[in-house]
Amino acid sequence: MNFERKAYRYLLDWKERSDRRPLIIRGARQVGKSTLVEDFSREYKHFISLNLEKAQARRIFEDLENTKDIVEAIFLQSGTPYNSELTLIFIDEIQESPKAIQQLRYLYEDFPHLHVIAAGSLLEFALRKVASFPVGRVDQMLLHPFDFEEYLMALNRNDLLRELENIPVNKFAHTILLDLFHQYAISGGMPEIVRCYVSDNSLANLGQIYNRIWQSYRDDVEKYASNTTERKVIRHIIDTAASERDRITLAGFGHSNYRSREVGEAIRALDLARIIQLVYPTVSLQPPVFPDIKRKPRLQFLDTGLLNFTLGIQAEMIGIKDLNNFYQGKIIQHLVAQQLQAQMSSLLYKPLFWVREEANSTSEVDLVYQYNQYVIPIEIKSGEQGRLRSLHQFVQRTNHRYGIRMLANNFSIENVKTPDGTSYQLMNMPYYLATRIPQYIEWFINRQML
Repeated sequence: MNFERKAYRYLLDWKERSDRRPLIIRGARQVGKSTLVEDFSREYKHFISLNLEKAQARRIFEDLENTKDIVEAIFLQSGTPYNSELTLIFIDEIQESPKAIQQLRYLYEDFPHLHVIAAGSLLEFALRKVASFPVGRVDQMLLHPFDFEEYLMALNRNDLLRELENIPVNKFAHTILLDLFHQYAISGGMPEIVRCYVSDNSLANLGQIYNRIWQSYRDDVEKYASNTTERKVIRHIIDTAASERDRITLAGFGHSNYRSREVGEAIRALDLARIIQLVYPTVSLQPPVFPDIKRKPRLQFLDTGLLNFTLGIQAEMIGIKDLNNFYQGKIIQHLVAQQLQAQMSSLLYKPLFWVREEANSTSEVDLVYQYNQYVIPIEIKSGEQGRLRSLHQFVQRTNHRYGIRMLANNFSIENVKTPDGTSYQLMNMPYYLATRIPQYIEWFINRQML
């Protein structure tokens, strides 16, 4: 069962570029990197796949120095004719060979007609052993778990995908989209989970898959850790991080005796592996927006479905009508951030939230998004305007008069006044539109300027 990914369109564009470079697809384990490339191979007459976890494939790069010899060995070993016809070479698990990473430069310079894609899950760690990364000689993209739109693709609901393209979304599609988003919120977007859930339409058989995925991340600890203590701390974080409800303190993390430095190093390793990320606040009200790494961060898991499973709350979520009222709103906050992050192919992008921390007053906005000269505040909560105190605080201090609230209601725009009398426009977006936040913000601001 093959499911379309949005990244497939990116690969089609990459294939046709006149300045095409070898492409490195990055991302955590089991987000579907290899499957994506194997599906994409149907665009070519010949497909050569090398998995560098296998010694026979790895030896080509380890034993040969000359790039011409390497290319000839790749074609010879696969039994593929070396001619002018389009061939896609896929180097999977490239992190297993620093020499293979370095060879990407020479494949670009000496064999530009070859189409080369590499993929790796723990590249950030492997790059420590690479003497010279081929900067400027490779393209890179980041693959995420399925977002809600890709989930609808898996369900073959192209009709609903077309509805999502309408700005604003039609009211008659609201209930259907909300119900399916709630379904997606429970299971999450790990490809193997989506395939099983779409096939069986049941959560009952997913437990063993979640366990297998989570155990594989535990098993990878040996590859992240630089010493025995760090291995222990990483395992502790993996086992306890889901229970952290809000912004974290490193020292004593998860009711442990570990020191701030030990926990910080371990979480940064998990962050590099993209399993559990650190999401820092910003105090910026205008661009440029920078994370403030001296303030307490939040944790963002790779996938909300994995988080739900680890917390043991999936059964409670069945039949829920408003995720803002569930688990103190933390699950929908996490899921909206995941959806927004999934729209970004950049390796550097991370969601940010805004804080204002003073002696007698603390404000916190769930997300911020930079659009041109504006930093747009996004609150993820239901309720009356009186619950938007932090959003009011942000708008009163920034250089624009726009705000967004993500909730379970129909789409609307309303005029709002802050306690000091500042007027602004509040766009209420159903939270199933989280994948469309960039498009809606552009439409929202341009609409006001007409």
